[in-house]
Amino acid sequence: MTAHRMRFLNTFVDNLTMREALEEIDHMINACRGAYVVTPNVDHLVIMEQNELFQKIYEEADLILTDGKPLIWISKLLKTPIKEKISGSDLFPLLTEMCATKGYRMFFLGAAEGVAAQAAENLRNKYSGLQVVGTYSPPYGFEKDAAEVEIVVDMITQACPDVLIVGLGTPKQENFIYQYRDKLQVPVSLGLGASLDFEAGTVKRAPKWMSDHGLEWFYRMCKEPGRLAKRYFKDAVALIPLVLRYR
Repeated sequence: MTAHRMRFLNTFVDNLTMREALEEIDHMINACRGAYVVTPNVDHLVIMEQNELFQKIYEEADLILTDGKPLIWISKLLKTPIKEKISGSDLFPLLTEMCATKGYRMFFLGAAEGVAAQAAENLRNKYSGLQVVGTYSPPYGFEKDAAEVEIVVDMITQACPDVLIVGLGTPKQENFIYQYRDKLQVPVSLGLGASLDFEAGTVKRAPKWMSDHGLEWFYRMCKEPGRLAKRYFKDAVALIPLVLRYR
């Protein structure tokens, strides 16, 4: 266990700043050992309570970065303060900039058809020298089709990226990375949810002031009430007993 890793509720987190997290990912890329990064939020902790595979994925993760102001607030209430919120959507552009600067190759997997390619184009325009060596938006349910999974794995291995960004939603993205990481042999993989949509411009992020004050969930719920309202309500109800159980 690394020196900066600490117990937090039903998991561990790496208590780092954004700058320190990028340095750790840089080290992982150069180590070339098939590492992966997870970004826990309230929903992840709730899923972990009922999903043994998801627990195992977190137990074996190489880097665990706290995504979400509510978890930062809880850590302070429990007098084990986490330094900084490191959301996937904030990390992604900074990681991309680092890859462009250092010549690391990236592959984007996920989102709706054409979104990953559009995100790559936008980011290439933003960061000179960025190498996105492949993008693919797989069909819905591809993970249940062995032939389609083989196509995806072959596509990634032939592209030889240093960094794999997977935007399939939780827990599908984490499951995919964990299950196929030995075949993929990518130095670092990250499941970053809607980050591809944000960079492609197909989904608008919450204003920075809302994100900074822990209201990004409210903004997203207002944008997609049918998909998110029930999930956020369920997570809120489950959070209090979870905190009481593990405090």
